[in-house]
Amino acid sequence: MGRRRQIEQSGQAALEYIIVAGGVVLPMTFMIIFTAQLLWTWHSVVEWTRDGARYAATHCFQNGGENVRTYMRTHVPVNLDQLEFQAGGATIEVNYFQRDVDTGTLTEFNCSGGDCSTECVPDAVTIRITGYEFRAFMASLGLPPVALPNFQTSLPIESSGCDAELGTCTP
Repeated sequence: MGRRRQIEQSGQAALEYIIVAGGVVLPMTFMIIFTAQLLWTWHSVVEWTRDGARYAATHCFQNGGENVRTYMRTHVPVNLDQLEFQAGGATIEVNYFQRDVDTGTLTEFNCSGGDCSTECVPDAVTIRITGYEFRAFMASLGLPPVALPNFQTSLPIESSGCDAELGTCTP
């Protein structure tokens, strides 16, 4: 009789392990993987935005900021959605500002002196990444994507890549 009870208890322990593994351990493992992927992508996009702002602050002004967008699309950091950022899955907004001499506030920068000229040097730049949704891992489970907030970095213009003495600017 003692041996039979020992076999039944052994089967009960195996069944309890399967229930706990299937109901707790496995979902927790997937949650940790998903969170790690999301944080990795988040950090990559934050650094990417900062890099784009540094580039814009040290290179010449072009209407529409196409030189900054081109640089950013070719310098996307390694992450799960790298191809989506390169192909335009997220919108890159480039806004240049000038300081109003009377109030000291920043206003939209406008210049008719042409792209990459020493006449057109703004005071600040803001890079914003909008419209990004994290889809990795979620799509395979049929779950909706996670919409992330807009990423934004603003910097003062350092040199705008222009040399006033030579009259040249770096695009």
